[in-house]
Amino acid sequence: MLKTFHIGGIHPPECKLSAGGKPVVLPVPGQVVIPLSQHAGAPAKLLVAKGDEVRTGMLIAEASGFISARIHSSVSGVVSKIDDVADAGGYRKQAVVIDVKDDVWEDAILREGQTLPTDDLPAEEIIERIKKAGIVGLGGAMFPTHVKLTPPPGCKADVLIINGAECEPYLTADHALMLEKSEEILTGVRLLMQACQVERACIGIENNKRDAIEKLSALAPHYPGVEIVPLKVCYPQGGEKQLIDAITGRRVASGALPISEGAIVDNIGTVFAVYEAIVRNKPLIERVVSVTGKQIKNPCNLRVRIGTPVRHLIEYAGGLPEDTGKIIGGGPMMGRALINADIPVTKGTSGILLIASQEAQRQSSRNCIRCAKCVAICCMGLEPNYLMNISEFKQWELMKKNRVMDCIECGSCSYTCPAHRPILDHIRMGKNEVRKQEARNA
Repeated sequence: MLKTFHIGGIHPPECKLSAGGKPVVLPVPGQVVIPLSQHAGAPAKLLVAKGDEVRTGMLIAEASGFISARIHSSVSGVVSKIDDVADAGGYRKQAVVIDVKDDVWEDAILREGQTLPTDDLPAEEIIERIKKAGIVGLGGAMFPTHVKLTPPPGCKADVLIINGAECEPYLTADHALMLEKSEEILTGVRLLMQACQVERACIGIENNKRDAIEKLSALAPHYPGVEIVPLKVCYPQGGEKQLIDAITGRRVASGALPISEGAIVDNIGTVFAVYEAIVRNKPLIERVVSVTGKQIKNPCNLRVRIGTPVRHLIEYAGGLPEDTGKIIGGGPMMGRALINADIPVTKGTSGILLIASQEAQRQSSRNCIRCAKCVAICCMGLEPNYLMNISEFKQWELMKKNRVMDCIECGSCSYTCPAHRPILDHIRMGKNEVRKQEARNA
């Protein structure tokens, strides 16, 4: 019997239009824009200035705190300016603009086929290399990986869980990566096991990716302690707490972190980035991105340099359809509408989704009919309709008492609401206000 999590969940249409497509290397654009804040925590500290020459893989910004991450140049060329540019959320943040010249890589980065020895590497050395490579969670949260691998005192992991669920509709980047880089991913899992000092690792993959399950299952016996776990297709199974529940049956308590249940969770893309950092000494300068949508001519998976404008990805996939209503960064459930196609790809860009105008229009919201569908499907056991109501009345303290901060913003409540109420919008507003109150009281 296929495993899954035990509270809530939905199964929206999968629409995996780009499934089966091997990642294609997107040509390097003439200019890239590399934001200094493409990770959770403090923005990186700038190390270059206008006019400086940079090479591919060169460090251009240093981590500025414990929860922060290094930024490397994804191209070689000249820094044309340091400017504030809009990010995926529409906020203007500092970025490095580089005019591209010949693609000259840093000497320390090994070419394809070349490898560094990894046997008996101590955990501290692996974590330090991950830190130097600027690796963050590529599933979307962008939490610095070296911090996740350094649990607080008194906490010890006994299982490493790899998120290959890719439960978000349309997105297929992780699926493509599992098929193309199977052995590298399994090697990366073993390296992360060394870093975590655990003897067991589970790769959870939803059952709509049977080719990936079969391929990794055939290879896994050669990698001691690694288990492939097929999962029932259910959204949002890629959430850390949901994946831990599905694979181990453990429930992470309200407000607690996965490490409290002895688990560390990493995404498939993150695992491959770890492999490249440890085995090839390559920093995180590129990633696989799904470019998809029902009207797009060539749904595909592209290997893209960080900082590439979204416009270049869309052009490769056949151009922007005339009836496009929204460009979504990510998937339809948790993604955000981009303000334009010049937004750069960052470490957390898993997909670019084009939605037609008619499909992108919101339907008129009506009064709640108390059907409780949003309560039944909430994977965190919350009451979304109630949280929306008290958010409308700005009762932030009451929202906090009703565990609004446990919400993972999966969007299932809004998706399933027959009255088309913007439940998640109000919950997000409440979470922001609770964070502000906590910051003022700190």
